[in-house]
Amino acid sequence: MKINEEIIERVTRLVIEEINAKGGVQGLSAGEQTTGNGRTVKTSYAGFPIAKQGTNPKEVVIGVGPAFQREINKTINGLSLEDVIKNVKAGVEEEGMVPRVVKVLKTSDVCFMGLEAAKLSGSGIGIGLQSKGTAVIHQKDLYPLSNLELFPQAPLMNLETYRAIGKNAAKYVKGEKVTPIEGQNDPMVRANYQVKAALMHIKETEQVDLSIPYIEWK
Repeated sequence: MKINEEIIERVTRLVIEEINAKGGVQGLSAGEQTTGNGRTVKTSYAGFPIAKQGTNPKEVVIGVGPAFQREINKTINGLSLEDVIKNVKAGVEEEGMVPRVVKVLKTSDVCFMGLEAAKLSGSGIGIGLQSKGTAVIHQKDLYPLSNLELFPQAPLMNLETYRAIGKNAAKYVKGEKVTPIEGQNDPMVRANYQVKAALMHIKETEQVDLSIPYIEWK
């Protein structure tokens, strides 16, 4: 099993090097430092404030991925992560709730990001947002995979979708009746984006840091 993982890692890095040589993959930052064995050096978040448990019952915490706005700056379909987070926050605010962004460094899984965000949230409702654009609305007392709403089709999402995610999360806080957001479906999405999704997930996972679970983000 170890040999297989090493082979996969080696092949993946060769693919990344070839893509970077051709101009890179949209959304991935180029020119990262590597060690002598080719492994990517983690971004250091030493000195950043550790995210604290919220006390505001109107709060919705948005938990973003380890590579968010550092190693990855655009979603899988090219949306600026700055615009994405602005729209999620705007959706929360439009419903009269208060958004707070934390960077979840302990995991690259969107459901666990969402659950960690919910646990930190003063309201118990959180949003998980992977750097490639996959999102989830979660509640603190649910199991990781038993979320309120999941948005797995990142290639088909737009800024209006992210704004709607923020609005729905805020509505859960208020205890209002929530109409799940309708998602588009395209059977060719997986085939068209599979390689890029894998590369972006690897990039996110490389930045996981178990020693610093989560930090306050902008």
